[in-house]
Amino acid sequence: MKLYTVHAAPARAASVPEAGSTPGAAAPRPPVLLREGFSPWAFLFGPFWFAWNGLWWWAAGLLGLTVAAALLLPEEGSAVIGLALHVLAGMEARDALRARLARRGRPMVGVVAAPDLEIAWFRLAQERPDLVRGLP
Repeated sequence: MKLYTVHAAPARAASVPEAGSTPGAAAPRPPVLLREGFSPWAFLFGPFWFAWNGLWWWAAGLLGLTVAAALLLPEEGSAVIGLALHVLAGMEARDALRARLARRGRPMVGVVAAPDLEIAWFRLAQERPDLVRGLP
C-alpha cells in the first residue's frame, strides 16, 4: 500500500474572488496527490529532475556538489560521494516538492493510502468530496 499526500488550495469564501478573476467564474484548482517515499527519477536524473519540477536551488546545489566532488576528490571518493548525493536526492525529492507546493499556496490537507494513483483519487473523492467537486 502506498501513501499519497493531498495538497490543495484552502477553500475561499464565496464573497472573496481571486485576484484578476470575474466574480462567480473562479474555477477551483484541482488538488495534487504526491506519493510518499523514494523517488527513483530524482535518483537517476538528479539535477534534471529538480529543474523539471521547478526546484532550481536544489538542482543547482546538487549539480554543484556533484561537480565539486568529481573535481576535488580522488576517483574512488568522488564515485562514492556522487552516489551518496544521488541517493540523498532520491530520498529528499518528494519532501522538497511538498515544501514547494506549500509555499505556492497548496498546503497538505490529508493523506490517502492506496495501491496506485487511480485508486487514490477514488478514495480521495470518497473521503473529501469537497476537494474533487467540479473536476472532470
